[in-house]
Amino acid sequence: MAITKINGKDRSRKDRSLWSRLGFGAARAPEQERTPGPEQPGFIGEWVRTIVVLVFALTFVGQVMAIPTSSMHNTLLTGDHLLVDKLAYAPAGAISSHLLPYTEVKRGDIIVFRHPIRLDENLVKRAIGVPGDHIKLVNKQLWLNGHLAREPYVLHITDWYDEYRDNFPVGGTVSDIQAAGGELFARRAMEMLRNHVVNGELVVPAGNYFAMGDNRDNSLDSRYFGFVPRENIIGKPSIILWSYDAPTEDLETYNVHHFVDLAEHFFSKTRWNRSLKLVEGYPLQ
Repeated sequence: MAITKINGKDRSRKDRSLWSRLGFGAARAPEQERTPGPEQPGFIGEWVRTIVVLVFALTFVGQVMAIPTSSMHNTLLTGDHLLVDKLAYAPAGAISSHLLPYTEVKRGDIIVFRHPIRLDENLVKRAIGVPGDHIKLVNKQLWLNGHLAREPYVLHITDWYDEYRDNFPVGGTVSDIQAAGGELFARRAMEMLRNHVVNGELVVPAGNYFAMGDNRDNSLDSRYFGFVPRENIIGKPSIILWSYDAPTEDLETYNVHHFVDLAEHFFSKTRWNRSLKLVEGYPLQ
């Protein structure tokens, strides 16, 4: 005869049937013999899991950064907060190249890269020249591989000419570079000009890119700090998450004034028409 425990005592099946007829209900298995179900994660566990996923995504897939200066006006404004796609230009492996949308850096792409001199600083510029390209500026106009390039995104904010900036790479002097970027900039720029200028045109070497800001009259770019090495390129901005009209000093340091300003003017200074706007390159030929 089969034996089952009820409330800690041995009962036969006959006993159980009798108890049921008396109205005490069906026999129950004791608590210690129940099969435990899967434990539900607590509130803290859910948050920890979410944070881990976000950290992974921001480390390996995306990154949020703010535009602190006007060098990319009017394509990107000071105060635009961007989501950077860090997978776009990642080195493609034998398998991953078929699974993920890796691409090569193309002329006209807007790129995010580590500053060639200040490696802890990230910059956003437009890739103007790829390896092998011949580049020169004549009276502010870009000549690319022997023809005048069409650049509808370019902004010129001044009417006066700077010989080095506007007639690159043959105009101006070392002192012009030093005045704009300092001694380190001048040293690297002069090395570029000394080794990579052919017949008045800059020739982009293998493994490097030439980048400039769209606000062509107000941009410290490859004209001043030299080529951007391929390994310095982090990715490209994909979307403007949020745009806020704030001064450069607030966006560079996120000081107390910035948080006070946010509290007082969040709704009035937010550029709502730029939120969730896609950031796209231009097919520069």
